[in-house]
Amino acid sequence: MAIILNGDTGIAAQTTTESLNIPTGTTAQRPASPVVGATRWNTTTSSMEVYIGSSIWQTIASTTYAVDYLIVAGGGGGANLFGGGGAGGVRNASSVSVSPGTAYTITIGAGGAGGASAVGTPFNGVNGSDSTALGVTSTGGGYGGAQANGNAGGSGGGGGAWAAVAYAGAAGTAGQGFAGGNGTNTDGAGGGGGGAGAVGVSGSGTIGGAGGVGTVAYSTWASATSTGVGGYYAGGGGAGIFSAGGTVPGAGGTGGGGSGGALANSNGGNGTANTGGGAGGGTRSVSGSTLVAGGSGGSGLVIIRYTGTQRGTGGTVTSSGGLTYHTFTSSGTYTA
Repeated sequence: MAIILNGDTGIAAQTTTESLNIPTGTTAQRPASPVVGATRWNTTTSSMEVYIGSSIWQTIASTTYAVDYLIVAGGGGGANLFGGGGAGGVRNASSVSVSPGTAYTITIGAGGAGGASAVGTPFNGVNGSDSTALGVTSTGGGYGGAQANGNAGGSGGGGGAWAAVAYAGAAGTAGQGFAGGNGTNTDGAGGGGGGAGAVGVSGSGTIGGAGGVGTVAYSTWASATSTGVGGYYAGGGGAGIFSAGGTVPGAGGTGGGGSGGALANSNGGNGTANTGGGAGGGTRSVSGSTLVAGGSGGSGLVIIRYTGTQRGTGGTVTSSGGLTYHTFTSSGTYTA
């Protein structure tokens, strides 16, 4: 004989398959004035919970569920003279188990600052910051070099250039991004920052290297967010050039990369926020009389998604195609 606990009418006995059925409902349907010891099955979190007082419902039994994640780190800053910043590292995985009721810290990496505004004085950019979620870290993008090599990161920063010296682009992190391009030793064209989908282009003659393209593997993720460009994330920053007549700065990589300074004496372009785009390097004229700065990298992004209706909390929640998305554009907590 089964005993059925009915929240409205009390206890009733039935001669059915032996079981004990308790009240069920969503998190929003929790009783307004529960007593300590009240027990229910939470259909939002797929867990058994008991009220322990002080407005706290304690999970006492749960069923893990699978989520996918996309973690994009902050992009690297561009040099004031001329290297483009590398894109933030990108990591993703599918069918990762999370435990209902568990709070997971989400950290969104900031973009790295650009090389300081100065007249003819070289200043490297600054690496982007790491993003973390569910215990996984994506590495911040490497900075662009100013009369120096680029710096390693999620994707590597582009190398600078000066006089007869060509400076090297830096390596990316395996599985997260690609290397930056090299500067040229002829006309002062820097190398583009690496992107999550391709290496940065090296400077060539009077042409600054373009930033490496980002990754389009996550186009379906973009359908539920306003970030990304056609589904791309983490494009590298374009390189600046020494403007000695008709030179061409590097374009930013698709996926939020900033362009190199477009005209003589122009600052590098910023990476796009929440794409992990690397920043563009600055451009200097022959006169060298104007302050020039590198651009700042774009901040990172975290998206967690799973099949079905909403189960967790945190971030901006949207639904599309039978999937629920939690998008974090700033640091916070995902509670499974």
